Amino acid sequence: MPEFQQQKNAESPLYAEEMDAPLPETLNPNTRYAYFSTIAKGGKSLIKSCRDLHLRRTICYKTLRPEFVNDPIENRRLVREARISAALQHPNTLPTYELGRDNRGNYYFTMKLVHGYTLREILNFRERYDLTQLMDVLEQVGQALGYAHSMGVLHRDIKPDNILVGPYGEVLLMDWGLAKVWHKADSKQSDEDHEEAEGDPGMTGEAKLQGTVMYMSPEQINRDPGISFGSDIYSLGALLYETLTGTTPFQGDLVYKLLDQIRGDVPPDPRTVSKYPIPGALAELTMQCLEKEPSARPESADQLIRVLKSDWLND
Repeated sequence: MPEFQQQKNAESPLYAEEMDAPLPETLNPNTRYAYFSTIAKGGKSLIKSCRDLHLRRTICYKTLRPEFVNDPIENRRLVREARISAALQHPNTLPTYELGRDNRGNYYFTMKLVHGYTLREILNFRERYDLTQLMDVLEQVGQALGYAHSMGVLHRDIKPDNILVGPYGEVLLMDWGLAKVWHKADSKQSDEDHEEAEGDPGMTGEAKLQGTVMYMSPEQINRDPGISFGSDIYSLGALLYETLTGTTPFQGDLVYKLLDQIRGDVPPDPRTVSKYPIPGALAELTMQCLEKEPSARPESADQLIRVLKSDWLND
């Protein structure tokens, strides 16, 4: 079986001189991080690597892009993302270390830096990987979702780019920036539930929607105030469909046509699309996840995981 080939250790070995170096007598939080290097630019955020001079390790540092640092909504979202990420302490989520302000008073938070491949990068070379490997990745994503749902968190942005496979086989569900949590009095909706975020920038046309269009549930694109954890189950089903077939359940260059398909059309059975044989249990699970009505989908991520862990190879 082929492995997810990557460099095991991207950093230099540890040495006693580094590990035993004393901390300064007076700690200045504004000089803790150094040697910044931009890793990625999101629509409204910057992700950098940097060196934590106190703990002598390289970490990930996320902050807002300069044009959004004074936007109160984006600041609130960044703080919420940091706290949700920190609260979700699970083997399949990315550890969060610190939430703070830099020397200009702007928010940032720090996370574990993992050198790996996104599921998007892996699917671009789908033929190199055994189906059992890919199902193991999705099973671990399901584990992260099951835990998040038990904590009252809806991810709302499940897509291949937000899944990272690390050098030791670890699978991490990332980017909780669109995650929804409910008020204690759940009849009240969060302010940002009525705000609009950019859809998939790769699509032609306008998509003022939370999430990436290709993986969004019908209730998500309809901005259903009663949205539930079943929306994440649908998105995971869309991911499962793409992993099995090499294509998303629906395709299109115009967002409004794609949204109409998601709302009303039934995608073809993956067994009729894939050039490789697909076990019946996986095909049936995929179609169940993509049901229009949330009540017709698997009741929980745990139910989905049970199928992925079953003996589907002999189906």
